[in-house]
Amino acid sequence: MASFAATETPKTEETSVSTATAATAAVESHVCATPGCGKLAHMACPTCIKLGIPPSRFCGQECFKSSWEEHKKVHADVRKTRAVAKVDPSQMPTEFKGFQFTGQLRPYQKTPRRTVPEHIMRPDYAEHPLGYPISEQEDRRNNSSIRVYTPAEIAGIREACRIGREVLDIAGAAVRVGITCDELDRIVHEATIERNAYPSPLNYHRFPKSVCTSVNEVICHGIPDLRELQDGDIVNIDISVYHNGFHADLNETFFVGNVNEDSVRLVKCAYESLGAAIASVRPGTLYRDIGEAIAPVAKKAKCSIVTTYCGHGIGSLFHTAPNVPHYPKNKAKGTMQPGHIFTIEPMINLGQHRDVLWPDDWTAVTADGSRSAQFEHTMLVTENGVELLTAKPGEPIDRIEWTREKFQR
Repeated sequence: MASFAATETPKTEETSVSTATAATAAVESHVCATPGCGKLAHMACPTCIKLGIPPSRFCGQECFKSSWEEHKKVHADVRKTRAVAKVDPSQMPTEFKGFQFTGQLRPYQKTPRRTVPEHIMRPDYAEHPLGYPISEQEDRRNNSSIRVYTPAEIAGIREACRIGREVLDIAGAAVRVGITCDELDRIVHEATIERNAYPSPLNYHRFPKSVCTSVNEVICHGIPDLRELQDGDIVNIDISVYHNGFHADLNETFFVGNVNEDSVRLVKCAYESLGAAIASVRPGTLYRDIGEAIAPVAKKAKCSIVTTYCGHGIGSLFHTAPNVPHYPKNKAKGTMQPGHIFTIEPMINLGQHRDVLWPDDWTAVTADGSRSAQFEHTMLVTENGVELLTAKPGEPIDRIEWTREKFQR
């Protein structure tokens, strides 16, 4: 997942937590959801429980009531999405009324977010009412250095990456004409929790799904919906998982049925752009030089490089230092050292590099409606070069090799 943004009085029956509810919902490992509180939570929101969603937890009535104005928006979102079943799936969500689309893709209705079993370890944003990653925010304020991971930490990240690769391979195998991206989300969600992992996108800044699916002109962060994939589409599946305190991140773009030659040129360019970047990863390489490796590949294929979104450090945090831009002449800071772990994920467009954000505040599309493609790996800088922690089993761990057949569905 790329890195880059009228008053109602609380009702007594919804905002008062009974002793019985508090007793049954209290879990000492949970922290109060009120931003900045940090105390242990001893009670859960009864409305969340009534709606059947993972409850936000609070240290007491005072924090619960002070957070009510923001927290009740979560309930409103759930009620809204549950009305989807009564609506034609192709009916455009109301927030898009009057929006000028840049290409032919249109948003369809979405189903409610999926739940995660209580025993699955969660990142801090998973149950925050606004999805704020508090640990990332504190890291951004207090730390500017690039973390060097210990062997034990690397082992934990490597395991998360192994799980992420399994999940992507399962989702990629399911791609076909007629499947919906919502169904791909279900497949990803279930495969992730079956492996005792948490789908990292879920509730990250309130992202509503467990995977990003980006179709045709969508650059990144597409929200899975009920639109069926059509013959000739391309779709990127961006998998991120959180397992035992560590995140992994990887993605691939797939051909759906019979695609045109421009789409093949684009997807191959995105793959070879990533390959050129990987070839430059070794101790001593400047992070700003990743874009210099990618630029000649994109130019040769007559494609452009998206500049708004970049690769990022990853590990105990979903997004952290370093920033890894994919375009040349950038101002990224830092030099690669053994023990650094980060993603490279160049987003390549057939047309111009500029992007537009849809009214859902997530879906980034090309400004001219041209198609976009992307590939991503999480990688470790070693003493002698690079290890692709998200490499496909049986393939090299220090490079990638293009064949169209791997991504044809």
